[in-house]
Order: sequence, then C-alpha cells, then structure tokens
Amino acid sequence: MIETDVLVVGAGPVGSTAAKHAAKGGAKVILVDRKSEIGSPKRCAEGIYDRGLQWLGIEPDERWIAQTIYGGVIYAPNGDSLTVDETALPEHGYVLERKVFDKHMAMDAARAGAEIKIKTLISNIRRSDNGFIATCESMDETYEISTKILIAADGPESIIGKMAGLDTTTPPKYMMSCVQYEMCNVDCVRDELIEFYLGEEYASGGYAWIFPKGNGVANVGLGIAGDLSEKTAKECLDKFVKTCPHTQNAQPVEFNVGGDPISGLLDKIYDDNIMLCGDAAGQVDPIEGGGIILGMMGGMAAGQVAASSIKEGDYSANKLKEYPDKFNESTFNVVPKLPVARDLVLELKDKDFNKLVEAANKLDLTNVGTKDVIKVFLKLPPRLSLKFTKLFKMFL
Repeated sequence: MIETDVLVVGAGPVGSTAAKHAAKGGAKVILVDRKSEIGSPKRCAEGIYDRGLQWLGIEPDERWIAQTIYGGVIYAPNGDSLTVDETALPEHGYVLERKVFDKHMAMDAARAGAEIKIKTLISNIRRSDNGFIATCESMDETYEISTKILIAADGPESIIGKMAGLDTTTPPKYMMSCVQYEMCNVDCVRDELIEFYLGEEYASGGYAWIFPKGNGVANVGLGIAGDLSEKTAKECLDKFVKTCPHTQNAQPVEFNVGGDPISGLLDKIYDDNIMLCGDAAGQVDPIEGGGIILGMMGGMAAGQVAASSIKEGDYSANKLKEYPDKFNESTFNVVPKLPVARDLVLELKDKDFNKLVEAANKLDLTNVGTKDVIKVFLKLPPRLSLKFTKLFKMFL
C-alpha cells in the first residue's frame, strides 16, 4: 500500500497543472497516467491564447510552440470570408506541439515535487475511512494507492469520476465527434492565421478548421454533432480535404480522433475527497470546443484547494466547494453562461452564417463598439437577433 495526500489521474496539461499546484502547496502528490508516453497521441487542434498562459503563470517556450498566431479567417458557407488579424486583435496565440508541451507540464509538476507514474492504469476505486484506495496495474504489477484527495483529470465522461460516484455523463447531443489529420503541403492563407469553415456542407453542428504549424504543416480537422449528421466525422473530413482549395496537395502524417464535450460545466464537479477538472468536469468552451486553457485553470484551482485541504486536514465536500468558486472567479464567472450562447449558435443555419459574415465585413474592425456588434446580430431573423442581443448584453 502506497500512501499519498493527493492522487491525480491523467497527466495531460490539466492533471499536470493540478499536481504541480498541489505539490507547490506542500502536499504529497502522485500523478499517474495510463500511457507509456505523456502527450501521445494528441487529441486536439493544439491552439491556445497567450493571455491564458499569463493567467497560469507560464512563460511561452519555443520548444513547444510550433507557430505564433495573430488572428484568423472565418469562411461562410457561401464562400465569403472574414479576416481578423493583428491590425484588429491586440492579443495573439500559439499552435502547440502537444507532445512536447504535455511533457513539459508533467516535468513542471515533477520539479514542484510530484511523483509521476506512467503506464499505470487505475482499474478500481473504492472509498476508505479517510479518502479513496485506487487499485493500480503497471507493467504486470498490481498495487494500491491510498489517498486523501483524488483529482480526476482523465478526460470526457471521466471513468474515475464514475467509479467515485459522480455523474460524468455527457448528453449525446453535446458530445462532438472530432477527427483531424496533421498534414504537410497545406497551402495556408498565412501561417499566422487559423482558418474556420462554417456550414452544413462540411460539419453539421460544428465547423472545420486549419491550424497552421509553419512550413506548410497544419492540423486539418473538424467536429460534428453526431445527432445532426448522416455521415461519420471521418467521411466529412475526407470530403473537406478533397474540396478545400488549401488542402488539394496536402498529405496526412498523423490521424487523431476523439470526443469533445460541449455540455458546459457538470452540475457536480466535487464531493468528499474528490474533484474533477478539465474535460472530466466539462471545463470546455461549449461554443468553439477549446479546453486547454480552461482545463488548466481548473487544474490550478483544484491543486490549490487540495493543498489547502491537506494543510487543514479537511477533505470534505464542505471544504472542497471552494474549488468551483475559485475556478469561476479565475475565469471571470463567464463559463457558466457559455451554454446559453452555445445553444443559440447551434440554432444558426447556413443563411444565418452568410448574413453574419457579410455584416461583419462592413465593420471597421480596428474600432468596433458594442453598438456595431449588435448591428451585426440584427441581420439575423428577429427571433435570433433578439436572443443574441440579450446574450451579448449579459456578458458585458
């Protein structure tokens, strides 16, 4: 029996962030991952924004940055496009090399004092008098870890969360099916601009994307709502690659697949002795599906609360309720509101996207005010424009 204060399951950026902050706070931490190589395979388009790294106190490192991004191009279903670049955007972002970034974050956790166990599968979780006991299987060896606090960062519909008694199920309509190729010979508009393709032709209920990584290399993928498409996500992606003018000569060098939960924050992301973070907690932007920064913010909050709980000797739900409060505060209390915006976006049809892009192109993007944005939404049918106007004011 191995004893620890905090056991973190899942050594992606979220779990590693949780382990790092728990260890920095003085807790004894074990971080486990079932894979033999942290960061592989990747399951995202690898995009993050620089402001998020600042919130997390992480300095950008050229070792894990493939390409700096200064904006993007949005393509309407009718072929019209809207370009928003550095002339209008004060912020910038990055396309990562996740296989390097994830290891970097795990090493940060180790430097903070966490112990890492790779190729370790948690096959069973049971409650004990003082927390949980996890049964671990690693390289033909079976052993148990006793922990006061369990942090589950094991991805969508967290198996660990379910074992511990929490409902981590995502409604099927909010589980996006995502597929992606990493490709070479991609003819990107600009290496500094990501590309989004809207409309039912390629991605019903979602969108297709091209995230440049420099030198003609890019992540090319899409996400679809499974209940809205008659084709599989891969069939949709192959059609996109064949018809998109920027991928006519592209060749795949890697294939990625995974589910992306866009249901929003789960109703319950903590209980006695346990916290969920990242995809396991629904800490994903339900509008565009990105979750690296939000998940890491959740990991940081969970790690900090875990360390505080260990110091106080209180691992009850009454103490751990500080976790969602800390997460919401650090993300400006915006995340709980996002599902409302998601449902409105899912109501949009191709003709609505066409009108929005057309209207946005008439704006001076270097000097856009609230009234200008509302004018764009007024191009929608009255029912939708009223909803979007109210929603926009809700975020102000």
